[in-house]
Amino acid sequence: MKQLAFLGLIGGALLVGCAAQPLPIKQDQSYVLEWIGERPLIDSSHLTMTLGADGRAYGTGGCNHWFASYTLDEKSINFGPVGSTRKLCPPALMEQEQRFLQALDKVQRWDISPIDQLRLWPAEGKPLRFWEES
Repeated sequence: MKQLAFLGLIGGALLVGCAAQPLPIKQDQSYVLEWIGERPLIDSSHLTMTLGADGRAYGTGGCNHWFASYTLDEKSINFGPVGSTRKLCPPALMEQEQRFLQALDKVQRWDISPIDQLRLWPAEGKPLRFWEES
């Protein structure tokens, strides 16, 4: 009986140890944006982000392609100046794209939510929320 209790304690400790490990950001994986702060995306718009292992981030802003350098560590992520192509789209998509690109400039930290969403947090306010693109 003592052996069973001991094995139960070891198993429980291992599970707690695994649960405490934060999930990593997957580099060279495309993510799809779902929310910008407090606002969901416009229906049928498609904003993406890929964080390359080479320190370059890129994706689509719903209208234009965007790109930036980035640095990443255990909890923080920072983007360099963001550049983009210059295609024109409907005003609502252009406004949404601008909010996204401006939000990237304010990102300071990241985490993975309990529902496996990648969240990029600014110093203040709600995060950018992404799903892995399949």
